[in-house]
Amino acid sequence: MNHTPCVMLGISLLSQPLLAAEHGFFEDAKASLAARNYYFSRDFSDIVGASQQSKAEEWAQGFILDFKSGYTPGPVGFGVDALGLLGIRLDSSPDRVNTGLLPVHGDGRAASEYSRLAPTLKMRLSNTELRVGELQPNLPVLTFSDIRLLPPSYQGVSLSSSEIDGLTVQAGHLNATHLRNEAGDEKMMAMLGHVPQRQATSDAFDYLGGDYAFNGGQTSASLWYGQLQDIYRQGFVGFKHSQPLGAWVLGANLGYFTAREEGDALLGRIDNQALFSMFSARRGGHTLYAGYQAMYGDSPFPRVFANITPLGNEVPTYEFAYTDERSYQVRYDYNFVALGMPGLTASVRYISGDNVTTGQGFEGKDRERDLDLTYAVQSGVLKGLGIRLRNAMARSNYRSDIDENRLILSYTWQLF
Repeated sequence: MNHTPCVMLGISLLSQPLLAAEHGFFEDAKASLAARNYYFSRDFSDIVGASQQSKAEEWAQGFILDFKSGYTPGPVGFGVDALGLLGIRLDSSPDRVNTGLLPVHGDGRAASEYSRLAPTLKMRLSNTELRVGELQPNLPVLTFSDIRLLPPSYQGVSLSSSEIDGLTVQAGHLNATHLRNEAGDEKMMAMLGHVPQRQATSDAFDYLGGDYAFNGGQTSASLWYGQLQDIYRQGFVGFKHSQPLGAWVLGANLGYFTAREEGDALLGRIDNQALFSMFSARRGGHTLYAGYQAMYGDSPFPRVFANITPLGNEVPTYEFAYTDERSYQVRYDYNFVALGMPGLTASVRYISGDNVTTGQGFEGKDRERDLDLTYAVQSGVLKGLGIRLRNAMARSNYRSDIDENRLILSYTWQLF
């Protein structure tokens, strides 16, 4: 008896769901390759602290491969994402390391290259997604800090749900971190203000919170909780609003953090409350900002190392988040599209802080001035090339003064 037709029919029936699954999985897949060329220089003066290094200056080339699959069809869809990173040293020396661009070996020299490839498994049901593996959360209590050659990431599990219109709820458990200038995984540690607390590490960061957008998307409110196990716990409440008014668009961004020690309190007692506010007014190519930020309690602002935060006066060099600090910001942005030069933007800001409890018998004060110039090529063979220049000057009477320059060239290929 010839079983070939039956076998072929069976294979055909079995392969149809598989082909359908592959169709959804691959049809919606996306992949991009970003190239980032990064020059970073910091000159230190009036050095404060154990490190007496007078300059950090390095140049490196980075590549970021980002693959995102689609989902298999059906009520529950499955997929996989992958993040590939490669950093290559172009210029460095032992007396100029620690820019955050490259790993530093035990002999004090920067690595010639470092790389990482990590997957993320994902599952979607309706508007709820579960992710396991390499994660890059961007939350008020754990802000995504892609500010050097390669982005950082975390390892763990996250859940995001948008079943209710306007409301997004997220929760997660992270058990390790990949730092922006490292290839492997590490335990997490905290920063208090601007000082890394290397004497204590944590096995987990847990978070839960949500953002609710209403009023046609012009207004949003946020409520979040984060916990770095055995070190600190932190709450956040935030409010944002954008209001058109004639030819103007007015904006407000308000937030309040509160933090205390948690569990075994490996860093001792932590007591911090942080208030920030940022107001903006935009007309044509012009945008004006004014901000106020204040620290309360007996401790500096806590965060996971080496993250930035959504604090209004968190800027490239200083954080203005030390104990009892009060700081003020003014900023002006201009988009040259208003002059017929699309792709070109400029920004200048100045921040001044005082009332810092230094523990050294005097009031701490600091200030920073930043200049940014960004251009994205609009046409021709270099279309899509991004160029960013940054110059910063930061001065303080309780921490090291800094003069900083950055030049960043970036280009992204959409592979499919």
